[in-house]
Amino acid sequence: MKTRILIIVGSIVLLAACKNEQKPVLRQGAFYTEEQGAAELKKLESMYSTSEQWEPRKKMLKERILKGMNLSPLPTRTPLNAITGTKRIHDGYTVENVSIETIPGFYLCGNLYRPLDNSSKHPGILCPHGHFEGDTLGAWGRFHPDLQKRCATFARMGAVVFSYSMFGWGGESSKQLDPSSIVEKPVTDSIAKYHSVPLALTMQTWNSMRVLDYLETLPDVDMAKIGVTGASGGGTQTFLLTALDDRVAVSVPVVMVSCHFFGGCNCESGLPIHQGADYFTNNAEIAAMAAPKPMLMVSDGADWTKNEPTVEYPFIKRTYSFYKAENNVENANFPDGVHDYGYAKRIPVYKFMAKHLGLNLQAVSDPDGTINENKSDAENALLMLSFTSQNPHPANALQGSAAIDEALKKLQK
Repeated sequence: MKTRILIIVGSIVLLAACKNEQKPVLRQGAFYTEEQGAAELKKLESMYSTSEQWEPRKKMLKERILKGMNLSPLPTRTPLNAITGTKRIHDGYTVENVSIETIPGFYLCGNLYRPLDNSSKHPGILCPHGHFEGDTLGAWGRFHPDLQKRCATFARMGAVVFSYSMFGWGGESSKQLDPSSIVEKPVTDSIAKYHSVPLALTMQTWNSMRVLDYLETLPDVDMAKIGVTGASGGGTQTFLLTALDDRVAVSVPVVMVSCHFFGGCNCESGLPIHQGADYFTNNAEIAAMAAPKPMLMVSDGADWTKNEPTVEYPFIKRTYSFYKAENNVENANFPDGVHDYGYAKRIPVYKFMAKHLGLNLQAVSDPDGTINENKSDAENALLMLSFTSQNPHPANALQGSAAIDEALKKLQK
């Protein structure tokens, strides 16, 4: 394989994936340019041109990615021991605080949004969040108003939605990594130290798989209609989960699919998933592994997705053509937009999910067809916590990334 290392660096550092800086980016110790990324796609195109040629590579990539993120073999699935808090009733939907034990002693915390009508099965949607920051807990992670609005609107459209925290990124998760942290307050000093570790990529992906396991236990979820969508780091988790777990039926990675950007955080590129001794890949090809399942890619002009309409999207659409499924992949581009998951970007996502998951778009639309989020509330973050200083984690809660890593490895023996 041709050597493509440009600049070797001593360590992988946390780059602000939520910022709109156009800089060369890290891929396992190397920096890549937009031109190199586009050239790499051309190289990949020369390697396969039919589904018969692509499928073996897709299988190989799945195996290499799982191995690279230390999830091969997959850990034994242990009881989830879900803990559900008090249900809060809103206009057209409910919210519950939920924690699940993804491995013994590690509690993934999130919020479950449900339609008021629970008489039938509903599509399920996973909502991993990105690295969007704020000055208060209310703007961090799954507590971000934009994410709450999205989850609530999906629920009002008829979906069961689970929004869950990234590994060590504020709230309850940080408490298991930094016992001195206060759950109810931002943990800005801890995030770089406790979130930006290679284990974050392993645990976040395993946590997403376990969220799918949790949805399987809910009698009101139709597992044949599962979607996932997130922005920035949540966009990375969206296409990784879709590539690795066949239970995902519809995916919408937002402001993340790029052939030259691999994610600025260890939770995206801190382990060798993009390159090994006998292979290389990039995030555009990983996203293409969704084919032929419906996928909407959302891009903007202010970050690494600015070339998506002319570079990554045609490449991915070509892969879909192997299955005569070109109509299943779309790109919503916002050339004047920024790196976010704001209202404008949510509109095409609602329409895409409604189309492919059978959701009721009219339930959130005004008479003129405008999608209206006014009835989708943003709660106070303190209401959304599964564990607090007054209601601490269970006694078996693991403390520190080393203990979590050890417990995970025991499940792989």
